[in-house]
Amino acid sequence: MTNRPLRVGVVMDPIDQLTYKKDTSLAMLWSAQDRGWSLCYMEQEDLFLKEGRAYAHQRPLQVHRDPQHWFDLGEVESRPLAELDVILMRKDPPVDGHFLNAVHLLAFAEREGVLVVNPTRPLFECNEKLFAQQFPQCCTPTLVSCRDSEIRAFQAEHGDVILKPLDGMGGSGIFHIGPEGRNLGAVIETLTERGRRQIMAQRFLPEIKDGDTRILLVDGEPVPFGLARIPSAGETRGNLAAGGRGVSRELTDRDYWLVEQVKPVIKEKGLMFVGLDVIGDYITEINVTSPTCVREIDDQRGTDIAGLLMDAIERRLAARG
Repeated sequence: MTNRPLRVGVVMDPIDQLTYKKDTSLAMLWSAQDRGWSLCYMEQEDLFLKEGRAYAHQRPLQVHRDPQHWFDLGEVESRPLAELDVILMRKDPPVDGHFLNAVHLLAFAEREGVLVVNPTRPLFECNEKLFAQQFPQCCTPTLVSCRDSEIRAFQAEHGDVILKPLDGMGGSGIFHIGPEGRNLGAVIETLTERGRRQIMAQRFLPEIKDGDTRILLVDGEPVPFGLARIPSAGETRGNLAAGGRGVSRELTDRDYWLVEQVKPVIKEKGLMFVGLDVIGDYITEINVTSPTCVREIDDQRGTDIAGLLMDAIERRLAARG
């Protein structure tokens, strides 16, 4: 790695529409800019391929710690992605065809030596709900199926269950079915699109009342504080997007045990920034696409999680020589 300042690109949702108070991508951009690194801004639709090389319509970006004026963008230039050292892939789910096409294009830049965070291969491989199922010792009883009979049998066995789509985010499409099974058929029909689409059923975890805790891993190592996202009254979803409130807490011995179970695979895949979702003693999701909660933990604990990630990026580039 040379001693010149790094050139960092970010692929994200429209920057003018982010939530200033809690946006994790903004924390990353502040941290990179504070190190003297140059920033350029891209949205998913700005990426394109020409004669086997990945390009983007890029705009120079400056970010500010000002809730009224948090960014300035320069003029658009169409440039090869390979001119960048690092690309932060911060487009929020859903992981749909548009998202996957963008990841394919970033893979062309990766082959030319650009460090994509997170790397493209695990972005393809790691569905955030299914990835956790590679660690069954860490998960509550779970079924993935599109068959009405199998989902009904699972609910009959476990009573209280959660049904959810495999590609949702922010708590969308999550249903809590009680032991009496009220509306079970309608929920199955809706979520599975009449048996054409696999969904996830999990035994309900009453510990959700104490929060769905986000645990952040930077280059495989846990931040010692998580964010418990506590549901609002009458809700079973702790997601902040669903009205939950975030309270930072220290990781428990069980949390560290869960981290140790997943860490070897996280490191093997080269994942640099990962969010585990934990309810009670169990992992429910492993988020790799655009993990959040950095700002809330930093604000409550005085941590600098984005700074830890920038340190890890520097180490990863230095290791390449």
